[in-house]
Amino acid sequence: MSQVQPGCLWVVATPIGHRDDFSQRAVDTLRAVAVIAAEDTRHSRPLLLHYNIATPAIALHEHNEREVVEAIVRRLEGGESVALISDAGTPLISDPGFRLVRAARAAGIRCIPVPGACAAVAALSVAGLPSDRFVFEGFLPPKSAARRARLQALAGEPRTLIFYESSHRVAESLADLRDVFGGEREAVLARELTKLFETVIGEPLAELAARVAADPDQQRGECVLLVAGQAEGGDAKLAEGRRVFAILREELPPAKAAKLAAAISGAPRKALYEAGSGE
Repeated sequence: MSQVQPGCLWVVATPIGHRDDFSQRAVDTLRAVAVIAAEDTRHSRPLLLHYNIATPAIALHEHNEREVVEAIVRRLEGGESVALISDAGTPLISDPGFRLVRAARAAGIRCIPVPGACAAVAALSVAGLPSDRFVFEGFLPPKSAARRARLQALAGEPRTLIFYESSHRVAESLADLRDVFGGEREAVLARELTKLFETVIGEPLAELAARVAADPDQQRGECVLLVAGQAEGGDAKLAEGRRVFAILREELPPAKAAKLAAAISGAPRKALYEAGSGE
């Protein structure tokens, strides 16, 4: 049985799909605390009931976090133990909780992690991409212009890149990744990890974008996108040319954008057109 210390904030990871990935320590902690701060109490209820966790739960999400944090910190200062969980995985990783943890630490309250599942790390562990150094970017901007601008800033990043993406935008994001990074950049789609329809597909971006666009089944569920970093010692001119091409492509036809990007960067026009246009 977990020995839960009073007046502490316990940050507890929950399963990302398979319920058996819930640790016994996590279950014991949630049973022992005074209250559970959950991202969505309706979403968490089936998991808590499955493990016979009867602890009261309150909602803590992005829309009420500012207001609820103060009340939770007062409870912690009063000696109550509180657990923080998200809908799935490790709290704060593209989920609410940052303001609570920051406020609790500022108030001198001890914050204790109860580690477990994390979709980004689970995907990285099976992607077959370099894992010694990586960058987690969370969710890309929902609108294409902002998404492309963010990707352009990351085009020269040498570390493996990890993104979360919603099912209804995954095809569009892959197309933008292909256009900005080039169709030959190695990438992986990890979808529905630990669930019944789990798939992990690794292909160059051009092929992966085409495959997902043509298969509605690969546009469902929870998605993690992983992209190899820019190869060390790779063609700097080509990388710069792709970046410029992606910017010009927003306003110009592909052929003209490739011609101007080649003139600006010194990269081969044909390579820019083929890699950047996805043709």
